[in-house]
Amino acid sequence: MKDYEHHIIWLDYFNKNLSKGKGRRINKSKAVFDPSMDELVEAARLAGYEPKDVNDNARYPRRSYTRSGYIMVEKKEGINKSTVLNRIAEALLQIRSRRGK
Repeated sequence: MKDYEHHIIWLDYFNKNLSKGKGRRINKSKAVFDPSMDELVEAARLAGYEPKDVNDNARYPRRSYTRSGYIMVEKKEGINKSTVLNRIAEALLQIRSRRGK
């Protein structure tokens, strides 16, 4: 059954190695190379979203040959998915700059 109260945020949305056709949804300037699931969860929390479900064994439909993973965050009134993705991407960049990767 489809869940209409949560956004599904795939790890591939933020991967700088992927083209838009392969699943990246963020501009390359905001994307990072090979993000990890731990970084995505930390970035979501830093952006103000609490992941409800974390699945690191799922396969993104556009790249079904590779394990990717996703998190589910609750939808907020008046905020669309692209805004959520941009906020998480900015937090992911902060995490990467702090770690020096």
